[in-house]
Amino acid sequence: MSAYVPGSTASLPPGAAARLRSMRGTGDRPAFFTSDLSVDEFLLVEQAGFEALGLVLGSSIYHVGFQWQKWSVSQELPVLTKAMYEARELAMTRMEEEADLLGADGVVGVRLVFKQYAMDEGVLEFQAIGTAIRHREKKGSFRTKDNRPFTSDLSGQDLWKLVRAGYRPVSLSMGACVYHIAHLSFMQTLKQVGRNQEMTVYTEATYAARELALERLQAEALQRGGIGVVGARVEESNWGWGANAIEFFAVGTAVAPMSDGAPRAQLDAVQQVVTFDSAG
Repeated sequence: MSAYVPGSTASLPPGAAARLRSMRGTGDRPAFFTSDLSVDEFLLVEQAGFEALGLVLGSSIYHVGFQWQKWSVSQELPVLTKAMYEARELAMTRMEEEADLLGADGVVGVRLVFKQYAMDEGVLEFQAIGTAIRHREKKGSFRTKDNRPFTSDLSGQDLWKLVRAGYRPVSLSMGACVYHIAHLSFMQTLKQVGRNQEMTVYTEATYAARELALERLQAEALQRGGIGVVGARVEESNWGWGANAIEFFAVGTAVAPMSDGAPRAQLDAVQQVVTFDSAG
């Protein structure tokens, strides 16, 4: 997997680079932005001191390799785990490169989208999509310690509340684990027929797999400089590897206190968020 280089456009198609450069405005051509933020989100992102710069995306179509599985043993499938993590990271890095080209401090409202293609067995597309933003007064101060734009799946409303409370988003952190859950033997299946009992083989395997995904999420958040993760969730997917091979994917936004020592707003003041809706 290629290393992230701030300001690099090496992974971007020429059309994307040209589109993004034109959005920055040159000469008598004004700057122009696109965004997938709702009206409510857009207004609160503005109120938090940021300006929307453009819709940014990254894509990676990835062929997932073969992984041998023991039918009767619960175990992680490292080839598949590595593939699912690297494909997402490639898409995220390309999205960050697009944000860099716009001069962004970060990307908000990041969505991870997945598609399966019939062009070949085991081919998946991973997309990362979000809105690049930049702080009007503190340009550059919201970037990560290694000078990457921050990434976050927070909504515009949640970003507003987070900043008002004296915190900043650091990174959309991820942890993946593809796990094979052992098949029950004939005798194990026979013993449970008609009985109420825990299926310990399944419980232990899914429990262990979720813990591995969460452990990796926490390790990535710490490595990026976060003190915690908000909005963490664990998603489960089966990508056609068989009924007993499941991916457990943990994801959430790592956060850290503001580095400038700005006082935190009172919690009750933060909760008084203005909601713009059709009811007025």
